[in-house]
Amino acid sequence: MTFHDMWAELLPVGRDSASGGYRRFAWTEADADCRAWFAAQAEGRGLRLETDRNGNQWAWLGDPAAGDAVVTGSHLDSVPDGGAFDGPLGVVSAFAALDELRGRGARFTRPLGIVNFGDEEGARFGLACVGSRLTAGLLTREQAHRLTDGDGITLPRAMEAAGHDPDALGPDPERLARIGAFVELHIEQGRALDLSGDRVGIASAIWPHGRWRFDFAGEANHAGTTRPADRRDPMLPYAETVLAARREAEHAGAVATFGKIAVEPNGVNAIPSLVRGWLDSRATDQAGLDAVVAGVEKAARAYADAHGVDLDVVRESFTPVVEFDHALRGELARILGRDAGLRVPVLDTGAGHDAGILSGRVPTAMLFVRNPTGVSHSPAESATEDDCAAGVLALADVLEGLACT
Repeated sequence: MTFHDMWAELLPVGRDSASGGYRRFAWTEADADCRAWFAAQAEGRGLRLETDRNGNQWAWLGDPAAGDAVVTGSHLDSVPDGGAFDGPLGVVSAFAALDELRGRGARFTRPLGIVNFGDEEGARFGLACVGSRLTAGLLTREQAHRLTDGDGITLPRAMEAAGHDPDALGPDPERLARIGAFVELHIEQGRALDLSGDRVGIASAIWPHGRWRFDFAGEANHAGTTRPADRRDPMLPYAETVLAARREAEHAGAVATFGKIAVEPNGVNAIPSLVRGWLDSRATDQAGLDAVVAGVEKAARAYADAHGVDLDVVRESFTPVVEFDHALRGELARILGRDAGLRVPVLDTGAGHDAGILSGRVPTAMLFVRNPTGVSHSPAESATEDDCAAGVLALADVLEGLACT
């Protein structure tokens, strides 16, 4: 099955006909369909399929117990109304790269694994990279069991409904010890490659980033009969905080986004009693990120006090700066640079990935494929067929250099 065939087969799964975006959320029917697709691709290539204790899928060529395995892959879930390429490009390219190597007659000297990490986007339960965090021991079973979606369904309940045992969740050091290198291919979430004119690049680092929940608690009342002077309206300090986040980020050369909001009681003719907003902030270094978040919180507390509103701020997730393994990164550059006509730029990114989560446990590296518009987490996300093909060939070259004679 060619890259085009695989892509066409996966494309309709979880796609919303109205928005054109994807809703492949963890432990839902769309997620099950993606997992079935992955299993079929593994079976069709004679690979051994495993689903680990945290719900991640692994397809193996060779015996992983031999150790020093080379692993590639990404994820198949999406953000709400996300694009087609974020995650799936890395998984489809992994299978296509294996096909390319078999076509070359490559002889594998190390086990090769292809992985589909579960719940990378965190769209349903609010925490990104759940599958890889659990595997790496950065999220405990107890913490995972407390995760709840917008409908009040807990992660354990959702997993049980999908046929997976939530009591098995937890660190998987034995599995990670088998991996000698993990290389994730991903669509670039930005325009650096488009601006430089390159089809493929190598990642150097991931910015530190996190999510903070701001709870503004006021008093519900009638929208038509309550005087402005008598109101404790939490929407007002929330709105001012959104603008403050933009100012703080611009000042620090960072980014800060309030992209999700929940309002109670959420009535058109009712003053809210609670406005809950989630801040996503990222910066090139820790000091910059700390300055942005501290500045936003300081402003939010001042606005809340001015309107007689209470404020609670909770950090829900955080990932420190990730410097990808220098030796592995250098090896990728050497392998891809053997063709004198191929330029391989090195670039950093503000987006988080499973490779970043695993970087503290195993040597990791990333390849980026050009995104002509830079748009991501949107149905407008795109990549040309030629650039996808270039990504597959680059990944195949890397895997051949790392895992074959």
